[in-house]
Parts: sequence; C-alpha cells; structure tokens
Amino acid sequence: MPRFSVIVPAYRVQAYLHESLDSVLSQSYADFEIIAVDDCSPDSCGAIIDGFAARDSRVRALHLPENVGLGLARNAGIAQATGDYLIFLDSDDTLAPGALRAIADRIARTGDPDVLVYDYARTYWTGESVRNTFAGYLAETGAATFALADRPGLLKVLMVVWNKAYRREFVEAEDTPWTYPVLMAAGSIAVLDEVCVHYRQRRQGNILSTTSRKHFDIFDQYDRVFAFIDARPRLAAWRPVIYRRMLDHFSTLFTTRGRLPRGSRGEFFRRARAHCGRYRVPGAPAPHRTRLRHGLIRLGAHRTYRALWAVRLLRGRLRRITGAARRVVRAGALQAYYRVQLRLPVRADRAVFAAYWHRGYACNPAAIEEKARELVPGLQTSWICRAEDGHTVPTAIRRLTPGTYRYWQALARSKYLVNNVNFDRRLVKRRGQVLLQTHHGTPLKTMGLDLQDRPAAAGTMDFEQLLANVDKWDFSLSANRHSTLVWEKAYPSGSAGLETLEYGSPRNDLFRRATVADVARLRESIGIPEGATALLYAPTHRDYRRTQQLDLDLERVVRALGPDFVILTRAHYSYDAPLVRGTHPRIIDVSDHPSIEAVALASDALITDYSSLMFDYADLDRPIVIHTSDHEAYEAVRGTYFDLRSCPPGAIAHTEDELLDIFATGHWRGSRSAQLRAAFRARFCPYDDGHAAERVVRRVFLGDTTVQVPAMSAGSLAERQPGLAPVPVSVPVPALLSGTSPGRSPSTGPDRPAI
Repeated sequence: MPRFSVIVPAYRVQAYLHESLDSVLSQSYADFEIIAVDDCSPDSCGAIIDGFAARDSRVRALHLPENVGLGLARNAGIAQATGDYLIFLDSDDTLAPGALRAIADRIARTGDPDVLVYDYARTYWTGESVRNTFAGYLAETGAATFALADRPGLLKVLMVVWNKAYRREFVEAEDTPWTYPVLMAAGSIAVLDEVCVHYRQRRQGNILSTTSRKHFDIFDQYDRVFAFIDARPRLAAWRPVIYRRMLDHFSTLFTTRGRLPRGSRGEFFRRARAHCGRYRVPGAPAPHRTRLRHGLIRLGAHRTYRALWAVRLLRGRLRRITGAARRVVRAGALQAYYRVQLRLPVRADRAVFAAYWHRGYACNPAAIEEKARELVPGLQTSWICRAEDGHTVPTAIRRLTPGTYRYWQALARSKYLVNNVNFDRRLVKRRGQVLLQTHHGTPLKTMGLDLQDRPAAAGTMDFEQLLANVDKWDFSLSANRHSTLVWEKAYPSGSAGLETLEYGSPRNDLFRRATVADVARLRESIGIPEGATALLYAPTHRDYRRTQQLDLDLERVVRALGPDFVILTRAHYSYDAPLVRGTHPRIIDVSDHPSIEAVALASDALITDYSSLMFDYADLDRPIVIHTSDHEAYEAVRGTYFDLRSCPPGAIAHTEDELLDIFATGHWRGSRSAQLRAAFRARFCPYDDGHAAERVVRRVFLGDTTVQVPAMSAGSLAERQPGLAPVPVSVPVPALLSGTSPGRSPSTGPDRPAI
C-alpha cells in the first residue's frame, strides 16, 4: 500500500498535463501512486495519460465514459485509491520539488492527522510566482495537531481540495463534501508552512478566473455544506461562521470583474438573497466593515450594492493618485535638498559605505570599513542599507536608509564613498570626493561592456549609464592580475586618474583571523554534527532561467555519500527562496546565514558551478568540485573569460553520476585535485595574506602611495592555513563570525561591476 494516492483529473489540459504528471514523478519521495483520471477529454489527455502509465507503473490510467465534471472525476479517482493519504492535484498545476517528502515528514512528525494543510504559490505566465497571502495561518507553532475550533483563522486560506493531504480512512468514514466540511469534521488537523503546489494562473480556462455560469454552482455547494452541518449536531456552532463566509464569497463573485456573464448579476443577487433567508442564523454577528454589504445582499439590493462598490473603487483610485502625487513631490524635495547639500563643504572625516544594493553590512566594503575605523583617527562612517537589514550593521556605525534626507546629505558631503556595486545614478561626484569601487569577486562570467553581444544576459542594461557610473570611480579594487585585466576592459574609464589597486580581497582577510574555536562554534551554530564532513553546495544563477532549478537530486547525493556527510545548501540571492524545500536531516539550507565567508569556514569542501565563490574558497585550500551539467547553454548565454575546464580548482563532473563517482573514489580530495587547487590558488589568490583591507585603507584613506603587496612564492602560499590559527588571548571574535553581518552574499547581476 503506497503512502500517497495522488489524484489528477484531466479535461482539456493537454498543454499542461505532461508538466503536471512529471512534477509528481520527479519527486524525491517515491512511495506514491498516481491515479490520472481522463474525464472523457476531447483532446489528447487520454493518450498522454496512457503514455505515462506505459512508462511508469506508479501511474494508473482511469478513463471515464462521459464527462462528469471535476468533482465527480475526483470521486472516481478516490474509488480507485489505495494510499494512506489522498492528495489532489489539478492537471494544470504542479507539485513543488521536494513537496511529497516535506508532506510525508510533516505527517510523520504530527502523528498521522486526519488532514494536513500546506501552502501554495500562484504562478503566472510571466514567470512571476506569488505566495499565498494568508500563509501566516500555516505557521507551525503551538500544538502539532489541533481541531478547527482551536485555529478558525485557517478558514481564510483558499478553500480548495488541492492544498491538503487527507487520511483516506477519515475521508471514507465521514463522506464529506470537501472544503469547509472536511476541516470541521476532522478530529486532528496539522499544517505545513511550505509551498507545495504551484497554482497556475492561466489566461483562460480556469474556472476560478473565467467568465462562466458555472460560478452559479456556488449555491449548490453551500446547500451541501449546510446539509452536512445540519446532519451533525456537534457542528452546529460552525453554522454562523460558514454563513458569514458564504456572504463574503457571494460578495467576491459579484464584485470581481470578469466572473459573472453579462446580464446575470441580477439573477445572481436574487439567488444570493434566497440563500441568506434560508441559512441565516439569528444573532450571528458580522465584523463592522462587512455589515453593510451583508445587509445589502440579504435585501437583494444589487443596484445599490454596485453603486456603493463603484464609489469605493473611485475612492481607492483617488487615494492612489494622491499617493503618487505625494511621492513625486517628495522626490522633488529630496533632490532639491541634495542640490543644496552639494553646495556645502565636503567633510574630510566622513565616509559612506554600501554593499549588494543596500542589503547590509558585508563583503569588501565591510572589511574595509572595519579596518578604516581602526586605522583612521576621527573617521565617522555611515552604512547604507534597507530597514530590514539594519540589525546587521555594527552599533558604532551610523545607519542610512536609502532615499531619505540623511542619505542624500551623506552622499553629498562625505569625502569617501565605498561600494561593491554602483551608487545611485543621480550621485554627483564632487571635487574632493573619493569613490572606491571594490567589486565583489573574481570574474569568471562576462561582465560590463563584454555583455553587449549577449542580450539574454545583459537584459535592459543601459551601457551609457554604466560608463557614466564608471567615470565617477577613483579607485578600482582588484583581487589578482586576471581581475585587473577584466575590469579595465569591461569597465573602461574615461578618466585618466582611475587607479587600480591590485591588493587582494579584503573580505577574505577573515580567513586569516579565524581560529579553531571560531570554526568549531560556527559548525555547531549551523547544526553540523560533530565529526561530519560538510559539503557546501552553492550554484550561481542562470541568465536563461527565470526560476531556480536544481541540477542535482541532493537527497540521492546525500544518501550515496553515506551518514558521515552533510550538505549545506546556499541559494543564489536573486531567487529569494531556499535551494531545497525538503526536511532531510543531513541537508541543511544556509541561504539565510548572515555570512557566506563564515559558511565557507564551517565547511570542508565546496561543490559549485560557475560561482565566483570558488575563487574565495580556493584561498581556504580546501577541496572544490565543479559540477557543470549545462556548460554549452551557460557559455552560449552568459559566456566566461576562460574555459574553467582547462584550469579547474579541482575535479569536474558533468553529470550527477560523475559527481558521485568523484566522491566514491576519493578523487575529490586526492593528490590530482590538490595539484589543481594549488595552481588555481596561486593564480587567483596571490595577495590574500590577511592584510588586503589594511593596504586599501592606507592607500585610499591615509594617502600612502608606498603601499606594497607581498611577493608571493609557492612556499609562502603553502604556509597559509586559514581557519587553523591557535586561539588568541583577549582577541574579540570577528564581526562576521559573531552573527552581525548581513544576509546572503549575492552574486552579480548582469549590469553590476563585479561578480
């Protein structure tokens, strides 16, 4: 008997059915059956289902002799189900990767509840994905299981059958008409705060968003719901709640454009009034804001209702117009204020720092800021960051919120401006100001002007504006000779005064300061078991993909590696989501960890693809494995400055099986991999001796033109052992290790001056 029976009814969805069924069959959790119901569809749905059933024994094809509709088609699937739990999936929707594993684990942890409610996200044809706005009601807090009376707010989550898993024995015993009744009748309910379904918003064909008389079915549905309640006296307390929900439902259908056919609103309102009279509960209170519209529905005054609704829409439109005008006026006032500040003297003791498009205290600017406060007497520093990242900035630094008066004042009057991306394009570079561009990594992927012939990667980049920004730079920081050559070509300056500082990477100074105790504390805080080998998996983004897609089955990988390994997963920040959604105990998502440098220190080896993290990680002299399953596509769209395969930092795998073989044979940490890493490290990390930030501060802030970088030899490079220094006496823990650094360490966008 399988754990899950996934029931997929299909009717006129031949364009989406393949993707829907594939999303189930590709799940890492395999204990399920699919019952695909062909609801006598006139298109190719039946043939598609038969094809899947012939290829995979977990798919069972069920062909109905006549079209019966969505509800009865689901019922036909239920009659064939043998799983412990029933899961419904509409045939134009998809399961999220790892969804079944997450559902199975949550069911196990909560003791096999009658119903498990999980989250969903609406996905649009544009590629945009928007999570359910009522996700807060799915918080996994309090008791593991509960009755609906304990958490009635759960009724605000979209009442559909496909965002829940149902214990089959409970369904067979209760014979519920689904949606509201199934939650009211359930003896135990659990929630899963995770997106498990991608709910496709089709341009047409979705009953919830199309113009159709099928919306009149709502009246029959509520008849069944109230009949269910009336037959069970213990549920009587839910009658006023469902009554109010019914009126809200009627109101939504009536006022949403494009739902009811032209000329049918009067009929709809009359039937709504009849239902109000039939099911009204005396004394059932309604929230104050809904009393008027509920009263109008009870009276059947649909013309008055429409008039009042039109007035409400007009008021909303006026508020938006007024708000937009207010924003325009404020923007003008801010720019006028900035122009005034530009006429006041530049303050030689002020410096402004920022990183990663105002995401928080991080990267090279953070390392330089910390060293500048140490070495430059009287220097007052400010950090530009979003409000949500303010906690990442040390208390000794003044925080600036982008777009405020203090922000523009600081940009106008501070002598030193430091960023790893460009400042606001409206920044006026004044005489006496010094702008340091630190970049944020060694470039592998093509950048700047080199993207002119790569429109898919360049997107909407304004190359003229890019060059205007470059012309404001006084110093360009470089980690190595390769970076120097790339920056000068990708970001050519029109100013003869631009000076390249080939000093190394300040953010990697941390690797020289960390102690054995620091590393042990980091591993414990992340949850790495004692004695385990931690592999950091950190792929970069793809310019040819809108959404994040894993090229590895991480659960298979971690199973193959064995119990002594854990995988730390770090997503690229641009996807704004974890890399994995499962709950495997040896897969730990560190996407939200405050410091990528700290995560690197905590790990034992790196698995990546084209991410610039490999250049920093090489400085740790720990094993690196490259996994590039899409080399041709990546090269065609983004391109690289050199063929990574010709000088890799370690073993290279092109497939998942090759990756597993590299670890099975020990090649990942063998002598050949060590030789490759040593050559890579010598080429790209020659100056990372722990003093890069000091060199930058002495040159830029103290004006020392005699700063020298160390002459590195193979012997001196080999002597550097990051993260293995003895524990010092009375030395504070570095800020990046103490949790005061910002969120994810982003990689570059195509229009940014770094990797």
